[in-house]
Amino acid sequence: MKPLRELLLVSSISVALLAGGVTTAAAHDRGAGKTATTAAEDTRSTHRRGQLVSVDHLRTLSAAQIKAELKSDDGGAWDTGAVRYGVDTYRVVYRTVDPSGRPTTASGLVAVPRGGDRHLRTVSFAHGTELFKGDVASVSDEVWSQAPALTYASAGFAAVLPDYLGLGLGPGPHPWMDVPSETTASLDLLRAAHTLAPTLGRHLRPDVFATGFSQGASAALGLARALQDGADPRFELRAVAPVSGAYAFRDAALPSLLAGETDPKAGVIYTALTLVAFNRLHHVYDTPGEVFRKPYARTIEGLLDGTHTGAEVVAGTPATLDGLLTRHGRALLTRPTGGLAEALRLTDGVCADWTPRVPVRLYYAAGDEQAVTANSEHCHATFRAHGTHAPLTPLGTPTYAGSRHLGSHQAGTAAVVRWFGSLAESLPASVRE
Repeated sequence: MKPLRELLLVSSISVALLAGGVTTAAAHDRGAGKTATTAAEDTRSTHRRGQLVSVDHLRTLSAAQIKAELKSDDGGAWDTGAVRYGVDTYRVVYRTVDPSGRPTTASGLVAVPRGGDRHLRTVSFAHGTELFKGDVASVSDEVWSQAPALTYASAGFAAVLPDYLGLGLGPGPHPWMDVPSETTASLDLLRAAHTLAPTLGRHLRPDVFATGFSQGASAALGLARALQDGADPRFELRAVAPVSGAYAFRDAALPSLLAGETDPKAGVIYTALTLVAFNRLHHVYDTPGEVFRKPYARTIEGLLDGTHTGAEVVAGTPATLDGLLTRHGRALLTRPTGGLAEALRLTDGVCADWTPRVPVRLYYAAGDEQAVTANSEHCHATFRAHGTHAPLTPLGTPTYAGSRHLGSHQAGTAAVVRWFGSLAESLPASVRE
């Protein structure tokens, strides 16, 4: 979640919905719901997961421009040590499925280096929690949103950044922390990028490196598991590097929220998201009044539908959990049952339900005020019990706009691009060609 300064963005979104090819955007809509919905309706006749619906060329940047942009972020400069090439960025709308398996569309950003090898390895980056549809990389021009794409692409990778369902140009609400749908959205954007690359004079090698921050840390693990299981034979998982995730929602994240160990306002919003978003897919409550106090029981579900800016969400929620939750709501989060317990089982399965066979590093920041270290420690211990070496990799105590959690995104991006680069260079020549 971004600081208030970052949450004030109101995006003007444009897209041209064509069967493929690079176009100039023409249709503008604050949440892009109208054009995305049109695309979703079109899937009723023919639907192939990962099929391109539209592509917009967004920007061409030189290496010098990228360095200047990464250094210009008001919250703190991003590391530019890996910048080698200029970059072209593209907004992609593609076909995928919703959590029930029904056809829909999603959007994402694809960035490729200008120069270097024509045959590119791919980094899939999954972003952290965003409250407003327009605050994701494919539609936002803020440095915070663009930095991962610019960092990985300028280092010589193809960078693929899914918006997830319901964000960017995706229709409907976003199924927050739903790892299965984050996985399908990420995998299907890889497929779309594989189709797009030849039209750009590029080719995607099978090698995929998966990473993500905060919410995206779990999404990266979900994608990694799918790729290792052979979800698409065109892609081969090479490494996974989640940063500052909430991998143990039931045993670490929720207890820290309820105990007041996290930033108070962030804790309120994450708690509200947990109940509202999980209730959309699992039966957590019958009416909002069961778990939310007045007046929030009347407004909270609409406030978290993706059409409201972060500033509006901050203004529309109380300062403390006691002001948000009923006694039953707190009790349910303390001892989850029913639909909430099932949702948490799925969310927490990112570390428990598989054994990685590729290099894994779990990056974290000491003193993280949003994703407490116990999350990474829990995932590390779970993988170790399965026989996987997934070292806890500290990032120190970096800050971005005064936040160690957000600072870990910056420091993690710098560390991960270096690690992925060294791993890519060590691949056998027969794989790298």
